[in-house]
Amino acid sequence: MGSSFYYSRWDGTQQGFDLDAEALLDELTDDLLYHGDLNAALRRLMREGMMDADGNRIEGLQEMLKRINERRKEIQESGDLGGVFDEIAQELRDIVDEERHAVDKALKNAEQSDDQRRIENAQNSAMEHNFRLDMLPEDLAGMVKELQSYDFESKEARQRFEQLMEKLRQELMQQFVDQLSGEMQNMSAEDMQRMKDMMSELNQMIERHQAGEDPKFEEFMENFGDFFPENPQTLEELLQIMAQRMQAMQAMMNSMSPEQRQQLQELSDQMLGDMDLQWQVQQLGQNLQEMFPQQGWNKDYNFSGSEPMNMGQAMQSMQEMGQLDELEGLLRNAANPSALAEADLDRVRDLLGDDAAKSMERLAQITKKLEEAGLINRKDGKLELTPRGLRAIGNNALRELFSKLAKDKFGQHRIAKDGSGHERTFDSKPYEFGDPFRLDLQQTIRNALRRQGGGTPVKLSHEDFEIERTEHSTRSSTVLMLDLSMSMPMRGNFVPAKKVAMALHSLISSQFPRDYLGLVGFSEMAHVLTHEQLPEVSWDLAYGTNMQHGFRLARQLLGRQSGTKQIIMITDGEPTAHITPSGDVYFNYPPVRETVEATLHEVMRCTKDNIRINTFVLDATGALRAFIEQLTRINNGRAFFTTPETLGDYVLVDFLDNKKRTSVRQGR
Repeated sequence: MGSSFYYSRWDGTQQGFDLDAEALLDELTDDLLYHGDLNAALRRLMREGMMDADGNRIEGLQEMLKRINERRKEIQESGDLGGVFDEIAQELRDIVDEERHAVDKALKNAEQSDDQRRIENAQNSAMEHNFRLDMLPEDLAGMVKELQSYDFESKEARQRFEQLMEKLRQELMQQFVDQLSGEMQNMSAEDMQRMKDMMSELNQMIERHQAGEDPKFEEFMENFGDFFPENPQTLEELLQIMAQRMQAMQAMMNSMSPEQRQQLQELSDQMLGDMDLQWQVQQLGQNLQEMFPQQGWNKDYNFSGSEPMNMGQAMQSMQEMGQLDELEGLLRNAANPSALAEADLDRVRDLLGDDAAKSMERLAQITKKLEEAGLINRKDGKLELTPRGLRAIGNNALRELFSKLAKDKFGQHRIAKDGSGHERTFDSKPYEFGDPFRLDLQQTIRNALRRQGGGTPVKLSHEDFEIERTEHSTRSSTVLMLDLSMSMPMRGNFVPAKKVAMALHSLISSQFPRDYLGLVGFSEMAHVLTHEQLPEVSWDLAYGTNMQHGFRLARQLLGRQSGTKQIIMITDGEPTAHITPSGDVYFNYPPVRETVEATLHEVMRCTKDNIRINTFVLDATGALRAFIEQLTRINNGRAFFTTPETLGDYVLVDFLDNKKRTSVRQGR
């Protein structure tokens, strides 16, 4: 049954193309070639973000971290922690003022009477009340403590004070409960006892867990699960929730001035007063700090806003600040995009907005997309390119370079002579001894039927064998010498040169599979590279450009090959190092006569072995130009003085033109 497709007019809400693995690898190519480290390239992409196929911006971690800092600053400038007490203190001052007015009114009423004893009692009472009110402590906790034992003159003031204390008790209790549970509201005496039971069992469960015993988590959740609306599935998840709540309360305490902190503590002691519950909370806090030392128990925040915060607002701000800190830690410690899958996207959306959450979700998919496409895999805990990924990198480099060339710059390299070769002509010929046995089965059976006159079974004879006719195709052997000295990255030449190497390998393996391509990297010394190593090759942290050693290794590689032979050297420096007869490396800058002569001697050996040297020179100085011209005269090769932007054009066009010239010569 065929597939059905439905089309609709674009209205701006449809989701376009998803992340494409090939496009992702293309995005990574330059950074991968520069550093030679897939994991570093993924971290860079994760850090800086990218544009998707629809032209939408996928935010990187740098932008998200900036959002975190902006949100943190916004919260800190939104209010003043002193407001936790300002509202209560102002209410108490109003109550005290109302009480003073009541005392004064009672005295005036007594003085208007003719009862001298009443007047004396009123004066003594007013003196005592005013003395108590005058001696009230400045701090909030002390003021509350004194007023709790104060004999109010005003019934209205007493009623207001009792209502304020109940409100304060409820608010403190709610913040206290918020440290421990998520949904316990308006706690009764029975609720408080359950709270203490829960705390006691929780501490015992932690002790069993630390002792390696069964913590009995399921039994605990069955009895006290209503305290935890987050519905944790493991003990570790439950403890993490508890740690986040208690850390928020601790952060609020840490962010207060010493005086504010002392007031809140004393106020809590007075309002709650349950020593057993407080001990259980203290015990839990110690356990959680030992289990989650990275939670940031000593953090404090500088709130600089002018609007006073009440306690509920302060706790909410602290929880959000803690969540921002936790998210920031995740982003800064993410070793690769897959680590971002640990983020709670709903929380990210609440903290940073929908765009950041979508970007993080897509970033987290990058590693998975590349793995599913077979471009990368994980080995010994480290990500690396697969053979398919290596080919894709080369194809990306080749496509980029060829996109700048005219279409008529390249083509197949065939000659007209028939015989053993590689390219099929879709024709056939009788088999002769020594021919590749590429059997044309259909023509062979026809020959047998024609010979025996039909009928079955068909019996084959050696004279029936017909093989596919092929065309001669020229074979060339090339060694690419790539300068890995420190001057290459310093001058911005390294990535273009390495991209050319990847493109050349891709071109030869796809278009000219019979050709040979060897790779030699050289700096202070030279070494042979495999094609698998090429994407991860980086420059050497050593001084010296040892062309002599590079030519020697290239000559040895080509000595085992057939066909036309050439060396393609990409460099930006003069020969400043060589191997001495004793096998040591000698380096000197500027180049000395011994190094130049040793290098040219190796050039002569290449010339004697019919190896052509074509040199592509970047940032040529006068001295480098003179040396390259001398090398070219000796070898009868060619020199190209180019730039990083045109290097690929020169190398690929020259390689293909050389193939064409060779084919023409051999076809004559």
